[in-house]
Amino acid sequence: MTAFSLNPEQTAWCAELRTLAGERLRPLAEKGEPGRVNRPLVEALGELGLLDRLFAGEGEGASGPPSASRAPHATSGALGLCLLRESLAYACTEAETALALQGLGAHPVAAFGSTRQREQWLAPARAGHAVAAFALSEPGAGSDAAALALNAAPDGPSSWRLTGEKCWISNAPEADFYTVFARTTPGAGARGVTAFLVPADRAGLTGTPLDMLSPHPIGALAFDGVTVTGDDVLGEVDRGFRVAMTTLNRFRPSVGAFAVGMAAAALDATLAHTAERDAFGGKLKDLQAVAHQVAEMATRTEAARLMVHAAAAAYDRGEPDIARRAAMAKLLATETAQYVVDAAVQLHGARALQRGHLLEHLYREVRAPRIYEGASEVQRTIIAKELYAEQSAPPSAPRSTSAPRSTSAPQSATREEPSV
Repeated sequence: MTAFSLNPEQTAWCAELRTLAGERLRPLAEKGEPGRVNRPLVEALGELGLLDRLFAGEGEGASGPPSASRAPHATSGALGLCLLRESLAYACTEAETALALQGLGAHPVAAFGSTRQREQWLAPARAGHAVAAFALSEPGAGSDAAALALNAAPDGPSSWRLTGEKCWISNAPEADFYTVFARTTPGAGARGVTAFLVPADRAGLTGTPLDMLSPHPIGALAFDGVTVTGDDVLGEVDRGFRVAMTTLNRFRPSVGAFAVGMAAAALDATLAHTAERDAFGGKLKDLQAVAHQVAEMATRTEAARLMVHAAAAAYDRGEPDIARRAAMAKLLATETAQYVVDAAVQLHGARALQRGHLLEHLYREVRAPRIYEGASEVQRTIIAKELYAEQSAPPSAPRSTSAPRSTSAPQSATREEPSV
């Protein structure tokens, strides 16, 4: 199997997922309240075993991508995650988003958590009984890790008090637990950040919902002297940036898959509409301008899909340059989806802007992925930085990998905006 074609098992699985999303998950999504966690939907994802897929092939306690010797099953690993997210997004974006947010919030526990942390929080998250959230962005710290201001002040030999704010956090303030990144060493840039697992009922932690374009909950968190101990640390003290980057490198290509799923849905809707719509004595599809537009939409969608699959397959094989590949995949796919959905709206005309129309829904959904988990501009910075680092490396030096470099300045330049 190459990165550029799916085997029959994968193709059949994607078709099964689309049907499942349309018949089982979409009805639950339609009953949900915008801006609120749809717990029945999350529980259904758990009951169907889809949340388990988020961690398949990773190995609990692993801190990075799998090696070639432990390559995941054809429908697991990073590529399986991309196929899962694309298929769900095609038929039910709400289900896709609920699944992805569980993965983003709980993956640090699976990859870096202690046995106790995994037993207490990962099992219910995988079952859909506990809602997870990834709390990294702050009012003044989006793409710049050095600006992270949530303060973790020492409060004993192995205890800290968290004081500050997080903002634009998906599933906040309704999540049951948060992966929180706080500054434990002032002035150390990305090297002074620690990841903590913070239960939502911890004293001093409060949240406020934000009224955003997105239909899923997004909120702000306030930490008023919230106590955390060594038992709450994910990974190592002052090594939280590694936790963040490992998680984001795994999920960034699958954000591209989410975008590809939306683009594919918009493309199929456009094919059906232009083949049926009468205009100027024929069908819309008979107009060369329309046909060429549809061809462009299809070509860009397929190119984005191939790059997403290639990046995910490279991650699963433990190949170098994962950070660059993931950034390229996310950049191309999200920008492509914006173009395809916008073009689809144009070809449908005013009907596409009616509340409840598929394209009206996609038009609102497609904008945010160009910002969260690293805005397009951040992805371009990562790509260029990796290219120049590779170009300037000595011939005998190994190529760059997904692990962040030890110096704080370059790391802070590649910090993602992981909310929404």
